[in-house]
Amino acid sequence: MTQPYEEIVEGEMLKRAAPGARHEEIGRRLHQRMALAIANLTSTRLLHERSVVEVTTGTLLRPDLALVTTATGKLWLAAEIVSAQDHRIDTVIKKRVYEETNLPRLWMIDPRYDNVEVYHGSTYGLMLKTILAGRETLTEKLLPGFEISIAELFREETATNGEG
Repeated sequence: MTQPYEEIVEGEMLKRAAPGARHEEIGRRLHQRMALAIANLTSTRLLHERSVVEVTTGTLLRPDLALVTTATGKLWLAAEIVSAQDHRIDTVIKKRVYEETNLPRLWMIDPRYDNVEVYHGSTYGLMLKTILAGRETLTEKLLPGFEISIAELFREETATNGEG
């Protein structure tokens, strides 16, 4: 498990709880799959998990996954893995910030329900494009090499006891 961390929204500090083991495993799978998908893309860079991203002056967020353009360093895809302990920060506060900054893509990954909400930026703000669950697959047309099944993303790790 990682440590608690902080984010700043419009100058106000938000204290975040340390992500749990399942949160971290989902993030690891997502990062691994994304790194493979963009390995040959020169236009996009994958930041380390929860890297600080300045979305506006006075607003520093730490998305679970962040893709930025290589040329400008501007965030164009953020993925937030919703934490049960402080879900309002991800689902309300940060989502509003992303909408106000015209983020082109947002994925809200919710381990509470094992689903992913996919949002696309539009002239009217973030538009919910789809909610994926079960046997569906998360893809992104701007990243032709990226795909991960929702079942794989949320797969529970099974402990082995050394027997058998």
